[in-house]
Amino acid sequence: MGQPGFFDLDERYQRLSENGDPLVKLAALIDFEAFRPKLATALKRSDGSKGGRPPYDAVLMFKILILQTLYTLSDDASEFQIRDRLSFMRFLGLGFEDAVPDAKTVWLFREQLTRAGAIDDLFAAFDAWLKGKGYLAMSGQIIEASIIAAPRQRNTDAEKAALKEGRIPEAWAARPKKLAQKDRDARWTLKRAKARPAKAAGTKAKVEIAIPVFGYKTHVSIDRRHGFVRRFSVTSAAAHDGAQLANVLDPANTASDVWADTAYRSKANEAHLAKNGRRSKIHFRRQSGLDLTPAQRKANRARSQVRSAVETVFAGQKHRFGLFVHTIGLARARTKIGLANLAYNLQRFLWIEAQPVAA
Repeated sequence: MGQPGFFDLDERYQRLSENGDPLVKLAALIDFEAFRPKLATALKRSDGSKGGRPPYDAVLMFKILILQTLYTLSDDASEFQIRDRLSFMRFLGLGFEDAVPDAKTVWLFREQLTRAGAIDDLFAAFDAWLKGKGYLAMSGQIIEASIIAAPRQRNTDAEKAALKEGRIPEAWAARPKKLAQKDRDARWTLKRAKARPAKAAGTKAKVEIAIPVFGYKTHVSIDRRHGFVRRFSVTSAAAHDGAQLANVLDPANTASDVWADTAYRSKANEAHLAKNGRRSKIHFRRQSGLDLTPAQRKANRARSQVRSAVETVFAGQKHRFGLFVHTIGLARARTKIGLANLAYNLQRFLWIEAQPVAA
């Protein structure tokens, strides 16, 4: 084995760049220093009783959380991959001689951000940065929700009843370690999907089925012009989509149109939109015993074409990021899903910047 030369590392980095290292573009186009003020505030106000502040730069640690999200990495896998991959080291600004944060340090940093409720501030900081670059929320907004699965809880009927009432089951209260491993915020719900019946496998006919899913629900609003997630909310999977409209409605969008599916159509939501100067493009819902009029069916088809753009967000998060809530509790789920929304916006920005400018 030869002695490593002075320029060997530079040559390897150059080869990585030539082969299309995506982290080079991410580091070049995103000003991660824009997050520093919010990170400093969050770390200052987080409760340090469970450990001191990690002896690493806050922006460095935040970039590790972004890597985790983009590459679907656990804390242990993150530590290993940073040590193993030159592209990760370069993105983080680490050299061979620098110490690498271990898995416990990464976990502690994320916990501090969660206790401080910092994900909303970090998300807002990047949104402000986008607007500073000229990417205003424009052309109306599309609101949608999607279920994010979590590990299934095997609870007895009595335990389920206690959770629905907002109580801690007695058997859990007496066993703190068991209680710490139980997610009391996630819920079961039925996810609608279309599938072909077994007897009709050779046909194109599909029927709607209900699939039980346990976990949380992400609610987002994207601007139609650029496709960035502008507002988000996180609830249990059993929460009603329509009840979150006011929480995700973006008041900064320069256009008044709001698209959403029938779950959001209610008198309360229509009144809320009108009060806030917004124009409803929510799907028409069939009344009991009545069919939609031809005009309503035509309007729904047109609205579906617009609404389909939001599926890009969920597809990117679930398929590319492998988004799954392994954490316990709503606060941690919000941090996890909030990071996914932020990481999606980072990648969306890179994609838009790479598009050719129209002549």
